[in-house]
Amino acid sequence: MPDENHDWLNQVNPDFDRFLALGAKKDRSALRMFKNYSQGVLTARDAWCYSASKSLVERNINSMIEFYNSERVRYNKASDHEKLDVAKFIDSDSTRISWTRALKKDLGKNKTLAFSEGEALISTYRPFSKQWMYYGRRLNEMVYQMPQIFPNAKAENRVICVTGIGATAGFSALIVHAVPNFHTLDSGQCFPLKLYKKIETSRDDDLFEGSGNPQYRVQDGISDQALTHFQTAYPGETISKEDLFYYLYGILHSEDYRTKYKNNLMKQLPRLPVVTDVEDFRAFLAAGYALAELHLGYETVDPWPVTINDGKGLPDGVEPERLYRVEKMKFGGGHGAKKDRTKIVYNPYITISDIPLEAYNYVVNGKPAIQWVIERQNVKTDKASRLVNDTNHYAIETMGNPAYPMELLRRIIRVSMETLEIVRDLPPLQA
Repeated sequence: MPDENHDWLNQVNPDFDRFLALGAKKDRSALRMFKNYSQGVLTARDAWCYSASKSLVERNINSMIEFYNSERVRYNKASDHEKLDVAKFIDSDSTRISWTRALKKDLGKNKTLAFSEGEALISTYRPFSKQWMYYGRRLNEMVYQMPQIFPNAKAENRVICVTGIGATAGFSALIVHAVPNFHTLDSGQCFPLKLYKKIETSRDDDLFEGSGNPQYRVQDGISDQALTHFQTAYPGETISKEDLFYYLYGILHSEDYRTKYKNNLMKQLPRLPVVTDVEDFRAFLAAGYALAELHLGYETVDPWPVTINDGKGLPDGVEPERLYRVEKMKFGGGHGAKKDRTKIVYNPYITISDIPLEAYNYVVNGKPAIQWVIERQNVKTDKASRLVNDTNHYAIETMGNPAYPMELLRRIIRVSMETLEIVRDLPPLQA
């Protein structure tokens, strides 16, 4: 039978609506946890706006801007008849430019594009995968509310990303501290610890100065009403807005929460329960802090102990950049479900084995965290633009460590194992 929402299948749990809404953009007066939230940046031209190399992403964007401006000049000189259809007039060579509706509209209005120094920043492209990004409004098709969360490269923030409504990969949550992509978590929403409000003059001490010298007032991302809501629930307990942020992260990793409200999480944004026992509140809070530090610090945790080359170790006499260069990792043997996931062939010089199968149980956005490393640490040529994205550039140029991809794989094994341990120890959800 259909329920009150007219759903025949995947019916939601009505208890879910008792919990605190994370956001409510349609009703600003509603009780909600976050004052604002946003989807990740949708560039509509990722091959151009992202790269493992800062210098390459800047060069690619410069090249595209030059071509756009040459097309703008050509269009401006064209006859009125030729200008009737911008889409037919422009040169659509995908190796020179990536046109979008907004960019075509700009050309039709004779708007000049200019490269802006300082707009290249490190972003979170996919789970546990960073890229250099050109963060410019004119060449990012949709930035949504992200400029209030990360106004520029110097802004610091922490953001809890969750999978979007209707996500087919199942519910996930991941905390990041760099601008997230639209698909970091399947068209997800991102909830910030802080917000940045651009101001014209400085009257407060709590100001942040960014590139280009605009100034921002730093504000709490969490509402006063949400804090009062929890302080009332736990009288005598000292609770801060930051505590609520990490308590949320702990709750979102609860298997009870994900199972009991699975259908709700498919159809609506998460909501935050007030657990019955204050001791459970403290447990979810502690877990949220631990998970956050683990997931944000994934590049610095101790690598998981593995066996290299069947115990023979690394070969001698090979230059580091050649020894650790990765182009495409693959599992050690077998096909399909029979692949040996305890072994990964990193490159012709390195094979890693004794990877615990349990580590693959930590899944983010539909894939094991380890799988994201395997898929993203590679060399790939975009078919349309023919631009090459080489992960080894990030290792050498940004991290100063040719072994970064291999170490990242081992670190994510540890992140996976320790995440599973923290989640196992969470108390039952009683709210």
